[in-house]
Amino acid sequence: MTELLQRILPTVQKPARYTGGEYNEIQKDPADVRVRVAFCFPDTYEIGMSNVGMRILYGVMNEMEGVWCQRVFAPWGDMEEAMKTHNLPLRALESQEPVKDFDLVAFTIGYEMSYSNILNMLRLAQIPLHKEDRKGLKNMVFAGGVCVYNPEPLADFVDFFSLGEGEEITPEILRLYDRAKAEDWSKEDFLREAAKIPGVYVPGLYRHEYGEEGTLLRIVPEEGAPEKVTKRIIEDLDHAYFPTKMVVPSTEIVHDRGNLELFRGCIRGCRFCQAGFTYRPVRKRRADTQFRQAKAMLEDSGFNELTLSSLSTSDYRELKALTDALIPYCEEHKISLSVPSLRADNFSRELMQKLQTLRKSGLTFAPEAGTQRLRDVINKNLTEEEILTSCATAFAGGWSNVKLYFMLGLPTETDEDVLGIADLVYKIICAWKEHGINKKRGLRVHVATAFFVPKPHTPFQWEQQITPQEYLRRCKLLKEHFYSKSIEYDYHAPDLSCLEAVMARGDRRLGPVIEYAVEHGARLDGWDEYFRYDLWQDAFRACGVDPSFYTTRGFGQEQVLPWDTIDVGVSRDFLWRERQRAYRGLVTPDCRHGCSGCGANCLLKEVPCDA
Repeated sequence: MTELLQRILPTVQKPARYTGGEYNEIQKDPADVRVRVAFCFPDTYEIGMSNVGMRILYGVMNEMEGVWCQRVFAPWGDMEEAMKTHNLPLRALESQEPVKDFDLVAFTIGYEMSYSNILNMLRLAQIPLHKEDRKGLKNMVFAGGVCVYNPEPLADFVDFFSLGEGEEITPEILRLYDRAKAEDWSKEDFLREAAKIPGVYVPGLYRHEYGEEGTLLRIVPEEGAPEKVTKRIIEDLDHAYFPTKMVVPSTEIVHDRGNLELFRGCIRGCRFCQAGFTYRPVRKRRADTQFRQAKAMLEDSGFNELTLSSLSTSDYRELKALTDALIPYCEEHKISLSVPSLRADNFSRELMQKLQTLRKSGLTFAPEAGTQRLRDVINKNLTEEEILTSCATAFAGGWSNVKLYFMLGLPTETDEDVLGIADLVYKIICAWKEHGINKKRGLRVHVATAFFVPKPHTPFQWEQQITPQEYLRRCKLLKEHFYSKSIEYDYHAPDLSCLEAVMARGDRRLGPVIEYAVEHGARLDGWDEYFRYDLWQDAFRACGVDPSFYTTRGFGQEQVLPWDTIDVGVSRDFLWRERQRAYRGLVTPDCRHGCSGCGANCLLKEVPCDA
C-alpha cells in the first residue's frame, strides 16, 4: 500500500473496501505471471464480494498457471473524490497496482444500472473509454454476465463479450491471449481469433444499419464472423469448479455468508423473467456434492450462515436429502441455514419446521400478480388457493411476518388486476386470523410492487412499458385499497425502471448517451444517494435519442432486435408463441410436465436436461 493511500483511507467511509489483504485472497509471484487480469465488478465492494459468479471466476482464473486475476470494485463517492484530488488511479486489491498496468480488464455485469460505473471505472483507471483508442493488446476490455445478452449499449467501449457461463470459456480466452501476447499479435488478429471461440461476441465485426425512423434494419457480420453467437453452458455441475476456499471479506458485505448454488436454470417459464430463459436448460448438483462443498466452505471460511440459492429453490429435487444432511451439521456448529426462493405451490411445512431451530425469519412469496387471469398471462403457474394454503400452513407453524412481491404494468393488466392485489392481501390477513398461533406479536404483511421492465430473450421482449405516470396512478390506486394497519407498502421509483428498460432493450446509439451522462456525473445509479434522472434526461436530449423509443413504443414481430445476434438457446419462434399464449391466457406447463420445445436442450451434448 502506498503512503498516499495510507493517508487517504482514514478520511473515507469503510476503508476496508480498498485495502485488500483478506483471508484467502490469492497472491502470486509476479515473476511467474504472464497474463494479468483486472477482474472488475461495477459496484461497491460489499455488493461485488457477495456475487457468487465473481467468486467462481476469481478461482477459475487463478488456478491457471501464469495467470493472476485480481479484484477491482467501484469506489464510493468520497473515495472517488480523493482519488481525483490526488490523481490516484483505480487499483486492484491484491497488488495495489494500477488497473492501467494490467493486460486484460474484465467486467461482470448483472444489472443495467451499472453501465455508468463501467465507464466511470475506466476513467478512474485512466484507460481510454473507446475501444478504438486502446491500441495493441494491453488494457483489452471484455465483459460477461446476464446483461451482455444484449451487449449493444456497450459496443463502443467493450472489445469483446463472453456469453454464458464462464468456467470453460474464460480459460479458453486467457490461453488465446497468452499465445497472442507471446507471439506479438495485433489487436485485430487477436479479436478475429477470439471470435472463433464459441460464445465470444466481438461487436466490431458486426455492422448495424438503421432506417429513417431509427429502427434497426439489419445486422451485417463481417466475413468470418458468425451470424449467431451462442452462449456457453456447463453441463456437469458436479465436476465444475466451486470456490470452497472463498476470500473472506474484511468488512461487512450484503450477503455475508456461505452460498450453495443448487442448480442452474429454471423449469417454470415465467414470461417476464429473463433469468428463467437465459439460464436454461436446468442442470443440478447432487445433494452429496452440495453437502461436501458446504462443509468444506464453512470450515475454511468460518461463516456462521449458509444460504441455499437458485432461481426456485423448492424445485430442487434433492432438497429434502440435502437439508436432512445439513441441518444436524448446522445445529452442531451453530450455523444459520436459510432457504430463500421458495414457491407458494410447493411450500413445505416439514422443511420450515426443521429450519425454525436454525433460523426464524419472515416468509417471502412472489405471486407477481393479484388475479388468476393475470398470473396465467405471465405463466406464473400459481393459484390463489396454493398461495393461501401455504400462508395458512406457515401461520399455523408460528410465522407472523410475510413479504409479498408483485409487479405493476404487466401486459394486459387492468385496474381490476391491480385491486386484485389488495384483495389477495386481505385474504392472507384473514388466513392469519383463522390459522395463526402467534397472535401476541401481531401480523406484518410487507407488500412491494415493482415497475415491469420488458427484457430481451423473454416472451415479453416485444412489449410496451407503461408510462411512469400510469405506473404511479396504479400504485396510488392500490395504496388507497390497503385498509389494514398490518400492511406495509413500498413501490419502486419509476424513473430508475424506465432507464433500466432503455438500457435493457437499447442499441448502439446509447453509447454516446451513457458517455455523456458519465462525463456529467452519472455513477452508482443503483444507489438512491447517487441516482440522478435529470442527468440522463440531459444526456438523451444532448445526443438526440428519445428514450421512449425503447420503452413505451415496443417492438413489432418482424422487427430486427438489437440482440438478435445473440443466441441463448431459446428460439425466437418459441418466445413469440409464448407471447401469443399469454394474450390468450394460456398456461404452459413447467418442464417436468412435458417439454415445451424452447430449444435449450440443443445446448446439451451428453447430459439430459435435468428437469
